[in-house]
Amino acid sequence: MDAPRPGLAAPLTAALRRWVLGVFPRGQSGIDYDMPAGDPGLFGPEAVTWRIHGDFPGMLAGGLCALLLQALHPRALAGVWDHSDFRTDLIGRLRRTTAFVAGTTYAGTAQAHQLIARVAAIHGQVRGTTADGIPYAADDPALLTWVHATEAYAFLQGFRTYAGLPTPDWVDDRYYDDSRRVAEALGAREVPTSGAAMTDYFAQVRPELRFDARSREVLAVLRTTRLPVPGGALLRGLFIGAGAALLPPWAEALLQITPLQRIRNRACARVLRGLAPLFRMALPDGIAPRACRRVGGSPDLLRRWPDRT
Repeated sequence: MDAPRPGLAAPLTAALRRWVLGVFPRGQSGIDYDMPAGDPGLFGPEAVTWRIHGDFPGMLAGGLCALLLQALHPRALAGVWDHSDFRTDLIGRLRRTTAFVAGTTYAGTAQAHQLIARVAAIHGQVRGTTADGIPYAADDPALLTWVHATEAYAFLQGFRTYAGLPTPDWVDDRYYDDSRRVAEALGAREVPTSGAAMTDYFAQVRPELRFDARSREVLAVLRTTRLPVPGGALLRGLFIGAGAALLPPWAEALLQITPLQRIRNRACARVLRGLAPLFRMALPDGIAPRACRRVGGSPDLLRRWPDRT
């Protein structure tokens, strides 16, 4: 889909802004992205992570892709199944995850560490057994690595597909090496630090994955959850399809995605690529630009890559 004509930009960007802020309202996380002045946080403006995590279409589609992948791991899914309110408050769960990723990426150092400590404490309480009687714990380093790997892979693919910024190959390795710091602070171990390592990691973990009744129910909730905005069902379907289009072929096979569904997902991806510039126009005052101003930099730096060295 081509980008909408300039004459349509103003009403479309206004509608998209209302939609985004209706689903992800601002000011509820308690994080102050303007302070302390000069504090680069865990990454800083020269990190590729600041660019990748600052693109809304890529991050939302990537986040949904990550959820599809995570639904394939029985032990990781069991924690969500037993200890989460995903059936009645999936939007709340998505908002909390979004706040954690944004906070650990862009907040000052002390606030980022507070977020990590809070989530680590929650993980320490999430324990149980799968439907097959296999013990699980949310603070298991292997499960933490799985959750991080699926998110990092999906966020990077979302950026490559929807951000409209040519992405050189070296960015993959830099991003995986950057972003692992949060996962390791939570307790993950042997986190992939390059594109090749990520490919090897998924090959190693695939024998543990399966698509079962619990996976189907989680995905059914995802596909039917009500968004609190006009046109929510249409936009929900668009982003879920655009997220599914980011899946690697092995995951499409495990999720039993049919050829017709694959065609639909690719169509959603084309539509989102066309709308992505309007999302960026609609959200010029997001968290990433605020973090840039906190450290005395221009938000324009988010649309170019740092020096490779």
